[in-house]
Amino acid sequence: FVAGGLKSLANIEKISAQTESVIKSTGGAAGVSSKHIDDYAQALEKKTGIEAESITTGQNLLLTFTDIRNSKLDKTFDKATATALDMSVALGTDMKSSSLLVGKALNDPIKGLTALSRVGVAFTQQQKDQIKAMSASGDTLGAQKIILAELNKEFGGSADAFGKTTSGKVAKLKNAFGDVQEEIAAKLLPVGLKLLTWAAKSLPGALATARTWFASL
Repeated sequence: FVAGGLKSLANIEKISAQTESVIKSTGGAAGVSSKHIDDYAQALEKKTGIEAESITTGQNLLLTFTDIRNSKLDKTFDKATATALDMSVALGTDMKSSSLLVGKALNDPIKGLTALSRVGVAFTQQQKDQIKAMSASGDTLGAQKIILAELNKEFGGSADAFGKTTSGKVAKLKNAFGDVQEEIAAKLLPVGLKLLTWAAKSLPGALATARTWFASL
């Protein structure tokens, strides 16, 4: 039980470190902190049953697309996260794949139309013309809003709907169990580290003594 919790904690630490790294390397272009990333992932997990770690992995990918950001005008980054989650559920893909698709589409709206059409997202000619005109004039946010609105029209609510199914409820229960497991493991971790430190210092000497004793027999 504790070993499973420690393994989960190690994975969370790895993902969190990646979040910090991408935020730093992109100069905080997305306008979000690592705490916001974690809080939003946890909130989505509670609603949908999808593990926060999986959601954060997708968010870390979205962070690399520097034209996707939360601002006073619009919470585009959060909307992109929720949309990618809905798409992953609706299309049966992982969060990384859907986040990559959404990220590319929003970061370069004109090229994004082609990529999204390959997975069955249909834009009207009017929408295509608007997206091209807005992108050409530098109104990236306007183009992003059209793309997100269409994606929400086709896939919106898929993740929430999954959370209300039997499978979703079982996933929520499993996540709750995992949270307890991680909490207990986190409390025992300092004790474990002390034991490992003691073992590292004591075992070599103990083994040397044992070898000497066996050699004298």
